[in-house]
Amino acid sequence: MKEHPADGVEILYQGDWLRMVRRGKWESCERTHGRDGMAVLVIAVTPADEVLFVEQYRVPLGARTIEMPAGLIGDELDDDSIESAARRELIEETGWEPGRIDVLLTGPTTAGMSNERIVFARARDLRKVGEGGGVGSEDITVHAVPRRDAPAWLMRRHAEGFELDLKLWAGLWMIEFNPDGSPAG
Repeated sequence: MKEHPADGVEILYQGDWLRMVRRGKWESCERTHGRDGMAVLVIAVTPADEVLFVEQYRVPLGARTIEMPAGLIGDELDDDSIESAARRELIEETGWEPGRIDVLLTGPTTAGMSNERIVFARARDLRKVGEGGGVGSEDITVHAVPRRDAPAWLMRRHAEGFELDLKLWAGLWMIEFNPDGSPAG
């Protein structure tokens, strides 16, 4: 077991993307790429009022998932911003380019297990610039679902055996509202 020089934690395992650590009796996982374990989730609605979802196989779950477009901040560029990561991920995964990105809220995904934090970002003024599908071996399927039908569509996918990212419901709410409950402008 090794000590992490920055804060004296015990490193139990160090991989290419993750590290498992112990602080006292508490074991947790840390992302080792990107900016401080941060990822961005992009809430995007097309000009035809369709919510953009992505489908992809997730190895840790052994299943296909339905998610909103997302990715690590700073995994490709050291000076990556939330906005540039959101723009890049939306284009790569869905083929839609935002005219504007509104950063909404940042918080932990699994506070008892990981240092990962997610930033909710709302994409505005979308225009189609490509097919999407991800990069490399991501094998992403893009779904553009009418907003009024999105919750029912998601539950049908769940009944078919898809795993649903629970952040989807927060994202759907933030299409119309800001995190403080005020209407999205």
